[in-house]
Amino acid sequence: MRIAHITDIHATPDNGNLGRLRRVIRWLETLAPDLLVVTGDLVDDGWYEGYAIVEAELMRAQCRLLMLPGNADSREAMRHVWQETMRWPLCGALHFSDVINGVPVIGIDTTLPGETRGDIAPHLTWLTEKLAGFTQPALIFTHHHLFRCGIAPIDEVMCGGDAAFWQVIAGNPVAPLAVCSGHVHRSMSTTISGVPAYICGSICPANPLWLDESRIPPVTDPAGLMIYDLRGGGLVASQVSV
Repeated sequence: MRIAHITDIHATPDNGNLGRLRRVIRWLETLAPDLLVVTGDLVDDGWYEGYAIVEAELMRAQCRLLMLPGNADSREAMRHVWQETMRWPLCGALHFSDVINGVPVIGIDTTLPGETRGDIAPHLTWLTEKLAGFTQPALIFTHHHLFRCGIAPIDEVMCGGDAAFWQVIAGNPVAPLAVCSGHVHRSMSTTISGVPAYICGSICPANPLWLDESRIPPVTDPAGLMIYDLRGGGLVASQVSV
């Protein structure tokens, strides 16, 4: 099974990010993934009427779609467009949990209304219950990243409750296949307690790899996405630039 992961489109009527999204979807049409997961920040500057345009682009991938909100999104506006597809609860967080081709796929809405940072702590009971219901390793998605990326201003608005989250993961009898996030606008990866953790590159222009306050490297990255190839009980993750 192949899962495509895109994040952080940040579309507005005039910033060019819809064009970047179109290029990515055109590339995905050739790959023909089984599932497309979108982890939020679909639009920017409150352009919620743009959700209908984003939806039309995502539909061109012609595969199953799962999605989460990011800090730039509106839960209510997303429900208006995607409720029939996602069947979220009519109020509260926009989580998802499903089994696609035998693989459990879990998405946790870490957003806090009106804030850039996220927090997974209020949802750990829900996550624990979902994990307990699966005997196969799950693939877990969030918008906010759950490990420090090293870019100080972005780590200031990362996902709160990260330590408690990793305790839940360590205590679960079945380790997840991976934990996959967005928010940073730059592809990164690490391993925590033996579990791979990925940050997907963004559709919108990337952030600089600002690891040293005195040095800001230039940004030359095209639009990015991740492909997770699952076969034989294993996972191979590929970063793709389009």
